[in-house]
Amino acid sequence: MMNKPFNIIIAGGKTGGHLFPGIAIAQALERICHTTDILFVGTNAPFEIQTLEKYGYAHNSIFSKPIKGGNIINKAFSISILLISLIQSMIIMKRFKPDFVLGVGGFSSFAVVLAAWVLRIPTAIQEQNAIPGLTNRLLSKFAKTIFTSFKETKGLTRNSKVNYVGNPVRKADKINSEDDLHLNNFDPDKLTLLVTGGSQGASSINTAVINALELMDNTDKFNIIHQTGIKDESMIQKKYNVMKIQATARAFFHNMPQLLDIADLAITRAGAGTIAELCINRLPAVLVPFPHAADDHQTFNAKALEGQGAAIMIKDNELTGQRLKQTMENLIGNKERLNHMAQILSHLSMPDADKKIAAYILNTKDIKA
Repeated sequence: MMNKPFNIIIAGGKTGGHLFPGIAIAQALERICHTTDILFVGTNAPFEIQTLEKYGYAHNSIFSKPIKGGNIINKAFSISILLISLIQSMIIMKRFKPDFVLGVGGFSSFAVVLAAWVLRIPTAIQEQNAIPGLTNRLLSKFAKTIFTSFKETKGLTRNSKVNYVGNPVRKADKINSEDDLHLNNFDPDKLTLLVTGGSQGASSINTAVINALELMDNTDKFNIIHQTGIKDESMIQKKYNVMKIQATARAFFHNMPQLLDIADLAITRAGAGTIAELCINRLPAVLVPFPHAADDHQTFNAKALEGQGAAIMIKDNELTGQRLKQTMENLIGNKERLNHMAQILSHLSMPDADKKIAAYILNTKDIKA
């Protein structure tokens, strides 16, 4: 009986902002306890399926759509979808028999955590952002514990269920990615610039970076790692080839933890996962918040770092090649400022979030035993 696996469902995903914290927690669970059996339940989005396959985790998808209000037709549609996904979740639980269910956000997590609550299975949710999404706002009423990444999380500051631990970040010990092979020609004496618009890429960032580099005279001082998204990959790599810049441009990098470790400066969106990774890696950054994020939470994230001198924020609608060129040159030419930013980021980091959440989950195993 002592060797009986402790079954854990991690629910949610679709985007890297939800999925990667779940993977970080799964990695921590496996490091602490070798008898855990982990199942991810989420969507059938190719990114989610392919990423979990890379990391070696089992995955089931359910039929789920964002919850819609408004007129009676939208409400009826949302209720019907919820009932379908709730039934699917219960079928999965009957088969997998989870001992614990953790929701990591995204609309696919709602029915799974709700089903666990109905079946009296211990639950918790993990909220990455300072402004919770609709799914976690609803689930906060059902989940026993709420793990937050920000000390001040809107609507949850007085909730007795809240456990402020920071945002879990993946470790670079799960996969050996072929992406490393494309960095062999980098000059270790040059500044390595990491550019990423998130798991889907960002055309505004892609365009501004290329325009900024075209305005610079001494681009041979850079190594560049550029996550472009699928749409812009070919075009961006061709631009680098024309400018004769040592760069690796790919739609997506699966070994982002390693890349963050070798980078000297980042130009990136301001999702909660990105903020946590920047802090842990002490990586100064130019932050360009995604302007259509729910409740504009990325701007809030970026301002939190900028206000403490740990990053520079440029709004997406103010991002031009000229503005970015000036910002980059000001930072690159001031090593003292970069070092100061790195020190602040280090003080802000909470590197043990994955361990703390994993320990809480496994403690329920000890209570059951």
